[in-house]
Amino acid sequence: MACGLGAAVLILILLKLQPEDTPIDLDDLRADLTLRQEQEGKLKALLDQQKNEEAKIEADISTLAGETRALEEEVAATEETTREKIAELDTLKERILKSPPAQKADVVQSDQGGEEEYLLGLKVEGRRIAFLIDISASMTDENLIDIIKRKSGTDHDKMNGPKWKRTQRIVKWLANRIPKTSNAVFIGFNETAFPIGPSVWFRGSDASSVQHVFSSIDNVVPTNATNLEAALQVAKQKSDLPTNYYVVTDGLPTEGNSNYGSLNPFASCTSLFGKSSIITGECRRKLFEYTVRNYGVQAGVPVNVILLPLEGDPGAAPSYWSWTYATGGLLISPAENWP
Repeated sequence: MACGLGAAVLILILLKLQPEDTPIDLDDLRADLTLRQEQEGKLKALLDQQKNEEAKIEADISTLAGETRALEEEVAATEETTREKIAELDTLKERILKSPPAQKADVVQSDQGGEEEYLLGLKVEGRRIAFLIDISASMTDENLIDIIKRKSGTDHDKMNGPKWKRTQRIVKWLANRIPKTSNAVFIGFNETAFPIGPSVWFRGSDASSVQHVFSSIDNVVPTNATNLEAALQVAKQKSDLPTNYYVVTDGLPTEGNSNYGSLNPFASCTSLFGKSSIITGECRRKLFEYTVRNYGVQAGVPVNVILLPLEGDPGAAPSYWSWTYATGGLLISPAENWP
C-alpha cells in the first residue's frame, strides 16, 4: 500500500512540474514576416540594380572593343600610308642626289655652291651694282666678348674670325652671281671706305676683275668702327650712279662723316664728336636714320641687305628692314651654313 501511495505522489509531482501552455503572439509573427518581406524586396532591388550595372558595363566594354578595333585598323592604315610616303621620299631623295645641280658657269671657279638663289629669294641683278661690305671689327665674330678678344689680337686673329670667313664667302658668292652684262663695284667700309678689287665699274663677265675682288677680300683685315655714310658717299661719287645696292653688314653704324656736334638730335651722342668711346643703341639708330635720309639712295634704286648676326644690336633688323622695304629691296638674315 505504501508503494502505491509513493507512486501516486511521484505522478502528482511530475504533473506539477510540467510547463504551462504559452499562448502564441500572432502580431509579433506578422511584424517579423513583414520585416523579412521588406528586406527581401530591398535585396531583390539591389540585385536588379547590380544586374543593370553589369549589363551597362558589358555594353561599354563592347563599345570600347569596337572603338579599339577601329583605332587599330586606322593605325594600321596610317602606318601603311607612312611607309608608302617614306618610300616615295626615299625615291625622291635618290633622284635628287643623282640629278646634276642647277648651276651657272661661275666667272671664277671657287668652292662656293651653285645657284642657291632659289633658297634665299636673293638674286643679284641690276645694270650697275654697288656692293657695300662692312669690314669693321664686329665682323670678326658674333659674341661681344669674342669680338673684344680679337680686337686686341693680331691681324691673323682678326682675319680668321668665323664671321669674317663667312663674309669672305658671301663676297665671293655675290661676285660670281653678277650678271655678265652688268657693271659692278665692291666698296669696303669701316671708319673710311675703299674699293675691294677694281676701283671703277667692271663687267660681270670680266674674270680678272672678279678674281681681283677675290684676292682683295682675302687680304682685308676687319677692324675699327662702322661708317655706312662713307660707303654711300663713295658710291654716289661714281660717274654713273648705281642702280642697285647690296649691303653686307652685321649692325647699325657707329660713326659718320658729318659734324654731329652741331646737330641737335645728336646732342647726347658724345661719341660722334670725340667725347666718348661708347655709342648707345639709340644713338646708333639716330645715326642710321640720318645717314639714310641724307646720303641714302634715290627712289627706285633697290637696296638689298644681308644682315649677319651680332650680339647686343636688336635695333639693326627693324631699321634695315625699313630701309630695304622703302626702296623695294630685300633684307635677309641667312642661316649660319650659308653660303
